[in-house]
Amino acid sequence: QVLLVESGGESVQAGGSLRLSCAGSGFTFRYYTMGWFRPAPGKEREFVAVIDCGGRSTYYADPVKGRFTVSRDNAKNTMSLQMNSLKPEDTAVYYCAARRICTFPLVKRAEYEYWGQGTQVTVSS
Repeated sequence: QVLLVESGGESVQAGGSLRLSCAGSGFTFRYYTMGWFRPAPGKEREFVAVIDCGGRSTYYADPVKGRFTVSRDNAKNTMSLQMNSLKPEDTAVYYCAARRICTFPLVKRAEYEYWGQGTQVTVSS
């Protein structure tokens, strides 16, 4: 059974930093492309960042480029999202997602097979 569990979300002031984690279990982590998504206000989940199976390639949505960094540790079955210079508009529930394919990049919500339950990030001004 594939299980993804996010953690690390909390309330911070604008300009601050947070590090989110996604722990995977029940599958061979290194065979999966991993991504982060968050819902825009009144909309479905939108792409934030993606990392390839080997952790060598990353790709980001324009609003987070230069501020967020995605990484993974295949030995520990974890993926992280380092978020710096946080803005109030970054406030959202952040979800990690996985798909058993090493095609890169995957930026559409429908391309992912498995999802975590989400972790809340709140950025106050």
